[in-house]
Amino acid sequence: MSAHPAEITYRDALRLALREAMAEDPAVIVLGEEVGRYGGAYGVTKGLLEEFGAERVRDAPISEAIIVGAAIGAAMTGLRPVAELMYVDFIGLAMDQVANQAAKIRSMFGGQIGVPMVLRTQGGTGRSAAAQHSQSLEAWILHVPGLRLAMPATATDAYVLLRQALKSPDPVVFIEHKGLYTRTMPFAPDEALPWGKAAVRRPGRDLTIVTYSRMVFTALEAAETLAGHGIEAEVIDLRTLNPLDHETMTASLRRTGRAIVLTEDALTGGVSAELSARLQEGAFDFLEEPILRLAGEDVPIPVAPGLEQAAIPQAAGVVAAARRLLRR
Repeated sequence: MSAHPAEITYRDALRLALREAMAEDPAVIVLGEEVGRYGGAYGVTKGLLEEFGAERVRDAPISEAIIVGAAIGAAMTGLRPVAELMYVDFIGLAMDQVANQAAKIRSMFGGQIGVPMVLRTQGGTGRSAAAQHSQSLEAWILHVPGLRLAMPATATDAYVLLRQALKSPDPVVFIEHKGLYTRTMPFAPDEALPWGKAAVRRPGRDLTIVTYSRMVFTALEAAETLAGHGIEAEVIDLRTLNPLDHETMTASLRRTGRAIVLTEDALTGGVSAELSARLQEGAFDFLEEPILRLAGEDVPIPVAPGLEQAAIPQAAGVVAAARRLLRR
C-alpha cells in the first residue's frame, strides 16, 4: 500500500478503508442500493465496482430488508459483508433483521455461528433533507444487546473504526454523519486509539463536554469561545457508543466536577439520558452541579435551514449553558 496522505476527506477515508480491506480479504463484500454504479448515496463506494467486480460489489433492490437480510446470510456463511443503507431513517424497514436476527444469532447458537457484518448508514441534519432523511436514531441501536455501534467524527476515525469493525465478530452498525463527508481533515491512522476507547479532543479543567459524531466539532467551537471567558472545557469524543468508554468520561468529570452531554438525537429517551445516568453513577460524589443535557428538540426535523439549525444544539447554546454551570 502507498503511504497515507496527510489530509483526506471523511468520505475518502471511508473509501480507503473499504478498498484496503477488500484488497486484503476476499471475504469482504459490499452490497446496497446503487453502491456499484453510483458509489452509494454519498459516493463512498465509488470506484469499487470497477476495481473488485460485480461479484463483490453488489447493487441491491430498493429493499432495506433484502439488503440487511442478504448481508446476515452472507456473514453466517463465511463472508464479511458491508451493507449500506442510504439513510438511517430507513433502518426501521429492516429492524427485525437488525434487532432480532443479526444482534441475537451468535448468542442463540452458542457462538457456533456469528454475524460478522458491518451495516453502514448515515444520519443527522445539515442538508435540509427534512424529517424522513435527517434523523439521529442511534438510541434505537444502542438499546439492542448484541449490536456494536460506531459513530466517528474525524476522517482518521472514519478509516480506523471501519477497519476495526471489519475485524469484529459481532455485527457493527456504523453511522456516518451526512454533514462530514466532504470535510477535509488531518489523517493520522497510525495515531488512532483502540476500538472502544474515547478520545480527549481538548483537555480542560473546568467542565467536561461528552459528545460524539459531528457534535464533536460543535463542542470544540464552543470550547474555543469559552476559553475567551476563562473557562477551559474538556471535550470527550466517545467514538463508539457500544462499546462505551465509561472510564474516560467519568474520570474527566471527577476532575472537573461539571458536565454537559451534547448530542444531536432527540432529548427524550435519547443517548444523552443514558450517558448522563452513567456519569452520575460514576462521579456523583464529585459533582459541583447537576449534569446538563443539550440534545435535539423533540420535533420532526424541519426542512427550512434556519429551523433545521434551531432543532439541534449550536455552539452558542453550549457556551451559554457552560457559563450558567460555571456562573460566569
